[in-house]
Amino acid sequence: MTHRRLSRRAWPLPLLLCAVACACDGARPAGTAIGQVQGDGPRSPLDGREVTVEGAVTADFRDGLGGFYLQDAGDGDARTSDGVFVRLAGGADAPPGLAVGARCRVRGTVAELGSGRESLTAIEAAAIGPCSPGRAPAPLPVEALPADWEPLEGMAVRIQAPLTLIASHALGRWGELWASFDGRQWQPSELAAPGSAEHARLRAHNLRQRLVLDDGSSARDPGSVPYLGDTPVPRRGSLVSAAEGILEHRNGSWRLQLTAPLQLQAAEAPPPPQVPGKLKVAAFNLENLFNGDGRGGGFPTRRGARSAAAYQAQLAKLVATIQAMDADIAALMELENDGYGPESSLAQLVDALNAGGARWRFVDAGTGPGPDTIRVGLIYRSERVVPRGRPAVLEGGPFGTRSRVPLAQAFVRKGGRTPLVVVANHFKSKGCSEATGADADQKDGQGCWNALRTESARRLHAWLQERPLGRDAGRVVILGDFNAYAMEDPLRLLREESGWRDAFAVAGIPSPYSYVYDGLSGRLDHALLSPELAPALRGAAEWHVNADEPDEAGYAARNVPGPARSSDHDPLLLGFDL
Repeated sequence: MTHRRLSRRAWPLPLLLCAVACACDGARPAGTAIGQVQGDGPRSPLDGREVTVEGAVTADFRDGLGGFYLQDAGDGDARTSDGVFVRLAGGADAPPGLAVGARCRVRGTVAELGSGRESLTAIEAAAIGPCSPGRAPAPLPVEALPADWEPLEGMAVRIQAPLTLIASHALGRWGELWASFDGRQWQPSELAAPGSAEHARLRAHNLRQRLVLDDGSSARDPGSVPYLGDTPVPRRGSLVSAAEGILEHRNGSWRLQLTAPLQLQAAEAPPPPQVPGKLKVAAFNLENLFNGDGRGGGFPTRRGARSAAAYQAQLAKLVATIQAMDADIAALMELENDGYGPESSLAQLVDALNAGGARWRFVDAGTGPGPDTIRVGLIYRSERVVPRGRPAVLEGGPFGTRSRVPLAQAFVRKGGRTPLVVVANHFKSKGCSEATGADADQKDGQGCWNALRTESARRLHAWLQERPLGRDAGRVVILGDFNAYAMEDPLRLLREESGWRDAFAVAGIPSPYSYVYDGLSGRLDHALLSPELAPALRGAAEWHVNADEPDEAGYAARNVPGPARSSDHDPLLLGFDL
């Protein structure tokens, strides 16, 4: 994608002066031009020196950031910014006339707030005033991603290029939304081999295209965010048609401290997926379904809901999600590992699914599977399919308290004879607790425990080659949360070395994703088909009912009715004709 460099040299000088200097009545500021303070690089050439500048106040962030922004008529150099942050240092009193639009004189010392290219050029004010009434300059329109943000640092701008919201995880904590100039951003290792030149290029591209939309405050847990007003937190993928504020570099990223409400086009939640095929198989990470002691008490538990009421809200969301997909078989992850009795988390989930008359059943592996706090599970519609034979589990090696023990079961559609083996999986997460040696973060983009996940994939394939469910069980789907993106070692081993087929590639689904982390989309949840099963696939879909939803839609916060944000992972659905 080619971007036009935004250059004020292209503007006729009278128009430029009108756009940015109306508040100054055509007069040159006394003392030093702000452009000279900013310079044409990431750090001011006047760092540490005392200067006097004059200009119009474009934003007053004294309550939130400890200062305000000043902008003058310009120094005639398109490489330098004409706006600067004025921080109120000890002893500097703001005069009564200081307000947005006022023309003020400031004397102080130039400082870089931060280090290197991470810094924000500012003036530590020693004296402010006099200030006289005026009006703020019109924000400079930005029609496309500039080749360089530095010439606009500290200036009032209006981003008119469409922005895509990619993350809201920092909204409640810091009042931030993350946006991109280039649509949805992808995890580099979803698209490119970790450690490759293409992986590095994608990472740099994401950083270059990202812009943080901020609330003009450094306060933690702000409660309300002025630029959203009463608008609910938007879904990821929503479009921003206009964003107005002060462009700055703070906390390691380019950001827009907003001075006006966002103009938003909210992304709509998608309906439940529909896939062709007579036999439908789903996979869903439940995000820690723990039911206390199973009798309404025992909260808070080690994971999941913090109270009985929160558990009921969580359960209702999960039931709504599973019912809407209308699958015949579902592989589940992050179930509490508390047995199979009537007070178990799995049994009570099935009871809730059957409250409307359905006939769900669960596969009973006897114990576990595995010793971890959480486990995988398999449930099925007994009026549609029947299990064939006993289930099988793979224990030992990486499977136990790291990767969860896989659970396999053969099913036959009622009235049919061809078995389908469904294998539920949940590999070790990327968290670095206790990771050492080859399992430590190798800084290649795969996080911690990649070696263990890769060994998990190797052993899983070898086990299934032994056909633990019988010699006629060649049609196999392995699915679940692999905690690895599509181009990382575990998935490449299964596809490229072991012959498993990516169900979404077989179905021709473009750009699949099931998880969003730090604004980057990708797949931790996969479905892989044995060569014998691949021709029977009729369709595949992910239901983006969770990954794009803001956290506050979940049961522990605003609890939006229905399936929205029932988990942090999107469920997937496959359709087969055997």
